[in-house]
Amino acid sequence: MTSSGPRGQRRPDGRRGPSRLERRQRTRQRAAARRRRAFVLGLLLVAMLVVGVDFARGAIMTADRQDVRAHAGKQKAPSSPASSSPSPSPSPSPSASPSPSGKPKVPYRGSGTFVTAKGQSDVLGRGGTLMRYRVKVEQGSGQDAGEFAAYVDATLGHSRSWTAGGDVRFQRTVAGPYDFTVFLATPATTDRLCAPLPTSGYTSCRQGNNVVANLARWLLGVKHWDADLDTYRQYVINHEVGHRLGHRHETCSGRGDPAPVMQQQTLKLAGCTGNAWPYVGGKLHHGPPGSYS
Repeated sequence: MTSSGPRGQRRPDGRRGPSRLERRQRTRQRAAARRRRAFVLGLLLVAMLVVGVDFARGAIMTADRQDVRAHAGKQKAPSSPASSSPSPSPSPSPSASPSPSGKPKVPYRGSGTFVTAKGQSDVLGRGGTLMRYRVKVEQGSGQDAGEFAAYVDATLGHSRSWTAGGDVRFQRTVAGPYDFTVFLATPATTDRLCAPLPTSGYTSCRQGNNVVANLARWLLGVKHWDADLDTYRQYVINHEVGHRLGHRHETCSGRGDPAPVMQQQTLKLAGCTGNAWPYVGGKLHHGPPGSYS
């Protein structure tokens, strides 16, 4: 078909302006352009939301690192290992010296070397695979290896912990073969032990056979937590050991429900209530799968 000239020129059929086909083509082109603009704007909005979430999480972690460093002062790691003998009656909550603000002093960086808790525990649980573990506490953390080991033993041996299902048992050891190690480490050392996972001096982790409790979380907890600090500590141990057992992240099962222990409760409760235990009411408590492991 012969194309019309510029608008207002006469076409071969004697009429002026673009033909009906040309008008339809132009209409389709304008509609396609509008769809492209809408698609690009949608992508930009999604990108802004993602960046906003990451920025908020980063802001929380940055504020926490600043808070830890503010309370750390100029602390030096001890030159010789601290005693790791378990206390005859271990405190249920390993303590730390308070700062003038009332918060415990949390060294951001320790020596990078560890004291291993002495002795071994009884076998925890009554059936299933026996998994043996060691407990190590970083020198310069201000924490006692024996006290921390007693806390880990009591948590893993609890009637609502992983042993409740009858398919796994635990035993702490100091020598011989072991399946994983539970560390209590300063934020900087946690980042090293957890790499390449992005713990950012804030979260705890499981990396390979390392179960790492971040000292800052152990002493300070998290601001949105709705239970006591002991419950949060039990959650950290059960959550990270759960990863060692092969469990993946889960999400809140329903507003007002206890959070599944594999929910990332350190980051948010998302409508659930803080919960330390895999078994609730005698049953393994699950939630929908999380976005990543």
